[in-house]
Amino acid sequence: MDPLVALAYYMTSQSERLESLQENESRTNLLNQENSFVIQDVEAGRAGNIENRARNTNAIRDYFEQSSHPVAAFFFLAFRLGAILTYLLGSIFSDNFTLIFVVTILLLAFDFWTVKNVSGRLLVGLRWWNEIQPDGSNKWVFESAHPNRKPNSADSRLFWIVLYGTPVIWVLLALSCILTFKASWLVIVGIAIVMNVANVYGYTQCDKDAKRKWATSMATQSALGSLGSGATGLLGKAVSSGIGSLLSGRR
Repeated sequence: MDPLVALAYYMTSQSERLESLQENESRTNLLNQENSFVIQDVEAGRAGNIENRARNTNAIRDYFEQSSHPVAAFFFLAFRLGAILTYLLGSIFSDNFTLIFVVTILLLAFDFWTVKNVSGRLLVGLRWWNEIQPDGSNKWVFESAHPNRKPNSADSRLFWIVLYGTPVIWVLLALSCILTFKASWLVIVGIAIVMNVANVYGYTQCDKDAKRKWATSMATQSALGSLGSGATGLLGKAVSSGIGSLLSGRR
């Protein structure tokens, strides 16, 4: 073989090998960059999840620090969430429908009594109950704190949001039971809706009654203030007139 041809062939093969090495190195660099981006995305996602968890934890801690009645707020949430979670997740831990039914109904009963008698009175200064009259009729009785006692804003916001939001969740669960033809589970949901709606109606009417009493009290105080000012003015004029007459008589 001609030496020049051999040299040209050798240089060509070396050039091709060099290009192949450069191409492989470029691919390796690209793969490393992609892996680096993936790792950064994963780390950013983990950091975001940790940050969100920390933010949620801080929000919960801040609420309980701001709350005037954290124990009442805790049980207000615990019984409601407990009933919903038992209904949704109870079948995962047990196949006994009767057990799930009993536990859920007990939690709903505890929630109903606690909200009606304790949570509303402490968190928003309201309480309601129903009395049966001698003639068999029902009488709604509403109790509210003094208008000068302003409820804690954090407690009030939590109470009303959860009070109105919980029946919505149970209604959605009822629709799910209807669409999936789960009649036995619909019984639990129906009882939950009745208990929650009773508290919603009672506290809505109680809040309206409290506002009406507050408006009446303010109007009465304003009228008494005006009457007192008028009486004071008349009394002052009478005293001034009497003193003037007495002084003129002495002269």
